[in-house]
Amino acid sequence: MNQKENLVHSRKLAADQSGELLRLPREEAGWEWMSFFVRRLTPGMVWEVETRGEEALLVLLGGRCRAEWGNGEQEIGERRNVFEGFPYALYLPSNSHAILKGQTICEVAECRVASNARLEPRLITPRDVVSSLRGGENASRQIVDILRPEFPADRLIAVEVYTPGGNWSSYPPHKHDVHNPPQEVDLDEFYYYRMDHAEGFAFQNLYNPGTSQDVTLKVHDGDAVLVRDGYHPVVAGPGYNVYYLNFLAGTSRTMAVVEDPERVWVRSTWKQPDPRLPLVRG
Repeated sequence: MNQKENLVHSRKLAADQSGELLRLPREEAGWEWMSFFVRRLTPGMVWEVETRGEEALLVLLGGRCRAEWGNGEQEIGERRNVFEGFPYALYLPSNSHAILKGQTICEVAECRVASNARLEPRLITPRDVVSSLRGGENASRQIVDILRPEFPADRLIAVEVYTPGGNWSSYPPHKHDVHNPPQEVDLDEFYYYRMDHAEGFAFQNLYNPGTSQDVTLKVHDGDAVLVRDGYHPVVAGPGYNVYYLNFLAGTSRTMAVVEDPERVWVRSTWKQPDPRLPLVRG
């Protein structure tokens, strides 16, 4: 498999420059469900969002802006970056209109999925997300659920994950590429990475025992990985805390996955979570 099919690098902008950091329409990616974008707004910059035949989730990665989505106008954003707190997010169903105006330099991740469901727009605040710890020992990580399966959306699911330096994440390795409910459902997935140091890095392994696919990608701050099928564990570079934002969408809106049966035994070795966790608090 060509690594270019899975790894997307962000566009490099000056720290005070506005514009798209990453642009990945599903048509260009050969992607069934999702389009993904990351934008930077500078103070006073206005961004209008329309969703026609799509639902969208806007996750504020950092900074503050004023948002208007048909239910009044509100300033949103508390954290300066993803390592300084929980997120604000704005869910927009099909045929919605929103306006965001930068108050400070702010960055927004946007995921879109084809949808005609008649639902209501909704602001998600740091008080609405759910934080938990998963795994154990050096496979410990922090999960922040933004758009859970029970949230009234059509197809989208969104999760933030924090992995301490040197730890494994998405482990034991799991996959979700076969539609076999309730055991497993087919979900496409984005991993969008941020590091707590500019020189930080992680490795993500994409493998599928049923095929010849076995690719290991070195990812840096701002990179995105497309998980099309197979297992996809991650390990954070020692010394560098790693954040990734997962967007998922597929035939069914559930998180039913299958773990690699050769790796599940490792759960029996876990006695406690990594004491460095949680890395962020609300």
